[in-house]
Amino acid sequence: MNTNKKLSLMALTLTAAFTLAACSDDKAEDAGEKVDSMISTAKDTAEDAGDKIKDVATDAGDKVKDAVNDAGNGIEDACEDVKKKMNTEDTDC
Repeated sequence: MNTNKKLSLMALTLTAAFTLAACSDDKAEDAGEKVDSMISTAKDTAEDAGDKIKDVATDAGDKVKDAVNDAGNGIEDACEDVKKKMNTEDTDC
């Protein structure tokens, strides 16, 4: 389930909980405890989603960094090949 669906489901659940708590004959304290529990669960879910997003972003950044390094190495190799074919003394680029 993607993050937007989880957050939407969480919001719907909280809305339902508030509605049921308001219409219930239970004591206000019990309703408050239920709401607190749901808020805690929602917070944990949001934190988990944030952690997953951070992991995905970190992985993407690592892949971009690797691709840039590979491209730089390829350019350097091509330069050295050209210098060798031109019989230059210094073949380092």
